[in-house]
Amino acid sequence: MHYGHDLRFGTFITPRNDPPQAAVRLAELSEASGYDLVTFQDHPYQPAFHDTQTLLTWVAARTERIHVAANVTNVPLRPPAVLARAAASLDLLSGGRFDLALGAGGFWDPIRAMGGPHLTAGQAVDALSEAIDVIRGTWDVDERGRFLVDGTYHRVDGAKRGPAPAHNIPIWIGALKPRMLRLIGRKGDGWLPSLGYLQPGDLARGNRTIDDAAIAAGRDPREIRRLVNLGGRFTSGRGGGQFDGPAEQWVEQMLPLVLEDGIGTFILASDDPNTIVHFAEEVAPALRAAVAAELASTTEGAADASPTALRAGAGQVRSSTVRAKRRDGIDYDAVPASLVAKAIEPGDAGYSRVRSTYMRGGSPGLVLQPTTAAEVADALAFARRNPDVPLGVRSGGHGISGRSTNDGGIVIDLSGMRDLEVLDAERRLVRVEAGARWMDVAAFLAPHGWALSSGDYGGVGVGGLATAGGIGWLVREHGLTIDHVRAVELVLADGSIVRADAAEHPDLFWAARGAGANIGIVTAFEFEVDEVGEVGFAQLAFDASDTAGFLQAWGDWVVDAPRDLTSFLLMGAPRPGQPQIAQVMAVIDSDDPDTILARLQPLAEVAPLVGQEVRLTTYEAVISNAADTAHAGQGEPMSRSGLVGRITSEFARDAARFLESGATPFFQIRAVGGAVHDVPAEATAYGHREAEFSVVAIGSSRHRTSERWNELMAPHMSGAYLSFETGQGPEYVAAAYPPATLERLREIKRRVDPDNVFRDNANIA
Repeated sequence: MHYGHDLRFGTFITPRNDPPQAAVRLAELSEASGYDLVTFQDHPYQPAFHDTQTLLTWVAARTERIHVAANVTNVPLRPPAVLARAAASLDLLSGGRFDLALGAGGFWDPIRAMGGPHLTAGQAVDALSEAIDVIRGTWDVDERGRFLVDGTYHRVDGAKRGPAPAHNIPIWIGALKPRMLRLIGRKGDGWLPSLGYLQPGDLARGNRTIDDAAIAAGRDPREIRRLVNLGGRFTSGRGGGQFDGPAEQWVEQMLPLVLEDGIGTFILASDDPNTIVHFAEEVAPALRAAVAAELASTTEGAADASPTALRAGAGQVRSSTVRAKRRDGIDYDAVPASLVAKAIEPGDAGYSRVRSTYMRGGSPGLVLQPTTAAEVADALAFARRNPDVPLGVRSGGHGISGRSTNDGGIVIDLSGMRDLEVLDAERRLVRVEAGARWMDVAAFLAPHGWALSSGDYGGVGVGGLATAGGIGWLVREHGLTIDHVRAVELVLADGSIVRADAAEHPDLFWAARGAGANIGIVTAFEFEVDEVGEVGFAQLAFDASDTAGFLQAWGDWVVDAPRDLTSFLLMGAPRPGQPQIAQVMAVIDSDDPDTILARLQPLAEVAPLVGQEVRLTTYEAVISNAADTAHAGQGEPMSRSGLVGRITSEFARDAARFLESGATPFFQIRAVGGAVHDVPAEATAYGHREAEFSVVAIGSSRHRTSERWNELMAPHMSGAYLSFETGQGPEYVAAAYPPATLERLREIKRRVDPDNVFRDNANIA
């Protein structure tokens, strides 16, 4: 029986440690020859061998593409909880290139000599079964229950889970006897015997045993890859034995193993470089061609290889564990072939790293990670075929609004689209894909002496910010991020891919700059960036006990300062018995220390300084303030936003009352005047260009943030910035867009998204 697995090839190398690098060189040769996998024996009691776990780590570091595995891991001498963490760590470090093959033991005298147990055959199977539970439980970081394995041979009682590996590490099991084969059917992802130990018919009998056990456990037998270790020699004349002859004879003998016995992976046991190369050049491609030809000629083969049934790149059906966590309303089997290998489901190893955003916890039913505009169109078409679930679109996942995740829906995650390119150095024109982060952009531009004002945190994704506005450290001098956009590449709701600029699709170009999330998915931007050298960066802390007075003085200082100064202010609820502290940050676009100090001096005289740091630095250094870690937000934070003109005494008074009420631990005001005013309000969908400041407060219902905001802050606002607004509903949209702007956006939305596909955001219905 053919199980529909893609055909793979590996090598099985003796891990001799004399000379130390011999096994490593053969692993490097395996990768250079095109093998998919390199494996090594694991005999910790053999002094002539390297420690296999250490060797695998070294080989993974010396290679780039090939997967690594033990063949097979000696579980009696590898505590499963420790083994699970070692496996996950190596998988993360190698970019998802570690596979786990397990063995129950067998060489009991040397195992016992090293302090391991001496088990009967039945005990060894039970011990391995418990070990698998420990390993899988360690990796299951999304499981919130107490981690408990109350086994006879392996126990876990409340241990911390994690880390999650980079990919769904398969667990292959080396086995020959029926009880072990039944264990594979219940819990394994692969059967790995050595052909030299098998008698005629053993593969067929073993497959039947595994398949029956899998079906009894509610699994699909196609979940289980069939691998085999084999050895032999190449000769010029046709020999009488198995794998003893020329390459074409090997192919003839291997073909029925694929078609009749379902072998999906052949692992060549050889330490001879010539044999390794010859097999890769003469046997592997010929066998692939022969298998493809045979499958193409049979209806069963074509059906088994259907991309809707198989996970591309993995070559087998998703595990029952993963399928059990699927959410209602999503047709998982209809994921486009271009995205099957880029789809992450709740049961997958990488799910914990994509489920949430920076501040909001999420549980999407499916995360798709396209890497091209065409794949984004495929993802969008799939989402349209699943209309009853939410749809989120994500670039960096930082968005305060939190709408780039959801519960049970689909997320189109653009984080794999990070290319950056200089299009025209003379015009300072660059192309940036939407999944890049702003710290990546800053690092790319810095060698040219360029910069692009873009928020205040380098971990923010380009796509979300550059379609909403972009209030950054250079905003008063160089305007909003959207003011530097010269063209966008856009995937519309119907799947069409368009380039929009001032001349081509000008209405879409207008809407993308301020309301892009409502009209399509922007996959790339063309920016005209600025020449920016060294800058002054100040971080100041003031005693703001006179909160209202300080807020008004700070606001006057910002508005009256030259445009080369941009400042943000941050405060929280006062602490009992302590003065109210205001954190002020400012960037001065100058490399002259005297100019920098002159800009700051007026504010320094307003209130007592309790902390200060002023340094000459680069824009790249200022914005490189994010760790390259997965977002792990929890809960549903609340954020309110608004735009105001100058800070009046009335605004300052009510802001002080708002802070004193304890309604927010995070209250920020950002300068948004200067060059922002130079662009006509009707030029982009960001319409409230008369504002001087953007105000945001983050809190929760427990803090009564929204109630106090509506009471004290909302009356002062003359607009809103939706990137900082978690509220949903037409009143929030109306606050963000002036009436004429909103009507124009509605007309465009009716035309390009009549079905309101892009609805799960600040929806312009």
